[in-house]
Amino acid sequence: MGRSGSAELPLHYGRVPPWLSSRMASLGRVITEAIVLEYGRDEYFRRLAHPGWFQAFGAVMGMDWHSSGITTSVLGALKRGLAPVEWELGVHVCGGRGRESRKTPGELEVLGERLGIDGTSLASVSRLVAKVDGSAVQDGYALYLHGFIVADDGSWVVVQQGMNETARTARRYHWLGEGLESFVNAPHAAIDGVPNPEPIINLTDSRAAPARDAQVALVREGPDAVVRALRSRGSPWVAARAESLRFPFHHEVRAEDVMGRRLHAAIAAAHARGPIDFAELLLTPGVGARTVFALALAGEVVHGAPARFRDPARYSLAHGGKDGHPYPVPRRVYDETIRVLSQAVSRAKLGQGDKLSAIRRLDAEARRLEGRLGRRMWMRSSSASGTVRRSGTG
Repeated sequence: MGRSGSAELPLHYGRVPPWLSSRMASLGRVITEAIVLEYGRDEYFRRLAHPGWFQAFGAVMGMDWHSSGITTSVLGALKRGLAPVEWELGVHVCGGRGRESRKTPGELEVLGERLGIDGTSLASVSRLVAKVDGSAVQDGYALYLHGFIVADDGSWVVVQQGMNETARTARRYHWLGEGLESFVNAPHAAIDGVPNPEPIINLTDSRAAPARDAQVALVREGPDAVVRALRSRGSPWVAARAESLRFPFHHEVRAEDVMGRRLHAAIAAAHARGPIDFAELLLTPGVGARTVFALALAGEVVHGAPARFRDPARYSLAHGGKDGHPYPVPRRVYDETIRVLSQAVSRAKLGQGDKLSAIRRLDAEARRLEGRLGRRMWMRSSSASGTVRRSGTG
């Protein structure tokens, strides 16, 4: 499945108060336990990889339904809440925000040793997924959060988020390891968000295969080939010294404004590693978003391959939102939800699944009533417009 979707959210600042944070950890744990007990870990991972479900999950926890803070808060709540039961459930949460995100590969390697699975490969997956969303897909969002949830059998899901401070929005990316065939060739099952006003460089698009191949070919040829190509286009190197920098008045970036020395060094380093494919190229130290962008343009110059390239609000009604929308979080109701779910999960673990079955029946009844309500509203609107035929009226 690969990247299963994305969500674009307005930036919200502030912290979750301790009284809500502790409750979110408890509610996140019991909801996770209930899903794993009823449907299994694979289904739980599929839900985490669904942007709409993840947003609804956070809204049920008491976060503002459209807030970017849902991502950080939900992952943090899961990491804290699942810690006491992670070995029983076989679900482990690694990574986090900022510095914590950079600890993810190390956490996965340690976890792999303890579980007897290939933690080194999981660490590589963590780095590569971050590289793809940060470099191969350049949509104006800088990643600052990376959460990696892994099961005892090595299955995984990644939730990470980027920020666009200019647009004051955040964008969340979901990855699912199940059925993943390629990290760099059309790994996305869905993308949900407001289209960028500026063009997006998406080197994971299936149409970008020539561009990816061209970049790898450039690296294999070595930096001198790039230098020759740029010089043949009449683009001189900019010789700038740290103590004497001069910047032009024009705003657009022109060929003569590019400091080729850094690009040359990055390509030389990549060439020394001898990458065999685009995924390995992304993992080369020093090859970031700007380098990939430069390689895409250089690939077009040398090889002629152009690099072109839903409703969670209602769940906030369960426990309100921390900022008071649609109403302040009612602690008593929140605690009662945790108590009922915890009791249901505890009974299910003992083989007494009556309460979990009751919750399932409650959900089924809600869906049935929702269907009836929808049909009734349709009948009323149709009747008002004169489109419904009643018996006896022809």
